[in-house]
Amino acid sequence: MKIYTKTGDSGETGLFGGGRVPKDHLRVRAYGEVDELNAALGFAATLEPVPFESSLLQAIQRDLFTMGAELASKDPGKLREVLDAADVDALEKVIDRYEAGLTPLKNFILPGGSPKAAALHVARTVCRRAERAVVSLNREQPTNQTVIHYLNRLSDLLFVLARAVNAQTGHADVTW
Repeated sequence: MKIYTKTGDSGETGLFGGGRVPKDHLRVRAYGEVDELNAALGFAATLEPVPFESSLLQAIQRDLFTMGAELASKDPGKLREVLDAADVDALEKVIDRYEAGLTPLKNFILPGGSPKAAALHVARTVCRRAERAVVSLNREQPTNQTVIHYLNRLSDLLFVLARAVNAQTGHADVTW
């Protein structure tokens, strides 16, 4: 099977489970932003040091694939797996665990520090963009609200992980 199909040459793409929409459709934008977030997170995961369980970042990437499939489907009810409140709760527990080891913030901080922390900050901002795209889609076509909740928590987690990396590597938070 070839990687190219030529079916998108007219500016349309197929949805998961059937149907076609323009490539600039809100649905395509939403799952495209989630795909970019997944790639940004994958990049951040490759950088040293690796203070987190690799399974944590891989679990998040798997959740993002589930989210992408859900957003790319006109009928997510037919999917084997969708995100639910337990997935959001799991993120909150990880946030709480890492945040407990950090100095409480009293100021805004500038993104940066170690290369890994900077990459996590980039992933965080891509996450916020993905969240905005899903909110826009939700206005036009209601989506699983858990997707929005998950992206909101994930951006918080990426912020905390970036701070944790900086703390581990001896990079102080730079306040604004």
